[in-house]
Amino acid sequence: MSYNHGGSSRADGERFLDATSVPLVIATIFREEGATGVHTHVRELRRYLEERGTPATLVTPFSWGGPLTYPVFGLRLLLVRCSGAASVVWYRHWHEVFLRKALRRRLAEVGDCVVYAQGPLEAGAALRARRGPYQRVVMAVHFRVSQADEYAEPDREIRRDGKIFRAIRRFERQVIPQLDGLVYVSEWARDAVLSWLPEAARVPSAVIGNFVAPLPAQPPQEPLRDLVTTGKLEHRKNHRFLLEVLAEAKRLGRSLTLDVFGEGPLRKDLEQLTSSLGLDEQVRFRGFRTDVASFLPGYRAYAHSAHAETSSLAIIEAMAAGLPIIAGSIGPIPELCDDGVEARFWPLDNPARAAAILVDLLDSEPARLKASNAAIERFRRDFAADRIAPRLRSFLLETTAPDPEGNLR
Repeated sequence: MSYNHGGSSRADGERFLDATSVPLVIATIFREEGATGVHTHVRELRRYLEERGTPATLVTPFSWGGPLTYPVFGLRLLLVRCSGAASVVWYRHWHEVFLRKALRRRLAEVGDCVVYAQGPLEAGAALRARRGPYQRVVMAVHFRVSQADEYAEPDREIRRDGKIFRAIRRFERQVIPQLDGLVYVSEWARDAVLSWLPEAARVPSAVIGNFVAPLPAQPPQEPLRDLVTTGKLEHRKNHRFLLEVLAEAKRLGRSLTLDVFGEGPLRKDLEQLTSSLGLDEQVRFRGFRTDVASFLPGYRAYAHSAHAETSSLAIIEAMAAGLPIIAGSIGPIPELCDDGVEARFWPLDNPARAAAILVDLLDSEPARLKASNAAIERFRRDFAADRIAPRLRSFLLETTAPDPEGNLR
């Protein structure tokens, strides 16, 4: 973890925030329950705080309520069939409006507080809703480069460098420099934001990785299945590659099993590919589960094929379960695990070579167990909630605001 207390101008009268008395308000445009990394980040932080008697208030667009909530949000399902770009604009506009109203109501009830915004939309709503600089706004950077880039991915709705893409980046350029703090979930995420928005360097910041609570002790599960992966079934997660790797391993005489947890728009395509590759007896699509972590000890290794990440809570949860990691060396992944120690890095453009790396690990039980033990130790050292959550809590609630010259008080 690293800190940067950049120099940004703030109004006089800002006060030291005492973590024993200052409320924490978590703002997100997502519903309270869900399977994204943002959901896990918020859930783990709230659990840590509640166990220590300092609960945080969660505010979402649905906190506002009212009869228009579901018709307004539901209309996006119709828009997306006609225009992906229009659905993005509708989604962002109305989620920000409802979240801002909910935040305005909550912030009117408290004095000094910190709003922990889970993205730029949330941060913009919080800046507009807050009643003064004594209500600080700190934003988590879960996105890669910019949210505009995520909407412009192959299976997403807007055109890269198009009008909406530029508008989203313009919005982020306006909002981010006004913040009281930034939490980057990886060094890679920080560098990616600064690559196009150098003004963000003036905002006090910290690189604090994601974390989860250790898994409760469980009796050994036998027999173990080979591989597991979790995540939304979308292009970015690159599940197709996993199936191609299994097909290559089968050609080597190794019929490996894979369980896929998650739902998404590509499920039907992936099931069809599974059949065409002759993998029906090896691959199971398990669907969306809120208790995936409890299943992880039943596998020999965790397979990760995404070609774009900001961090990876899926990998962290797998290491908590003692699973060796097999993943591409992309983005922040080398910050989470080391090749040849907790992990084996495979090429995401060469299924045959990847299959050889996979078989080499799984066919050597001593090597697999060594990687498993290393994964558990890495988790305990770098990602366990009781080690990392206090750093996040400290940054959010116990740091002072800078004076107009950018010096900490």
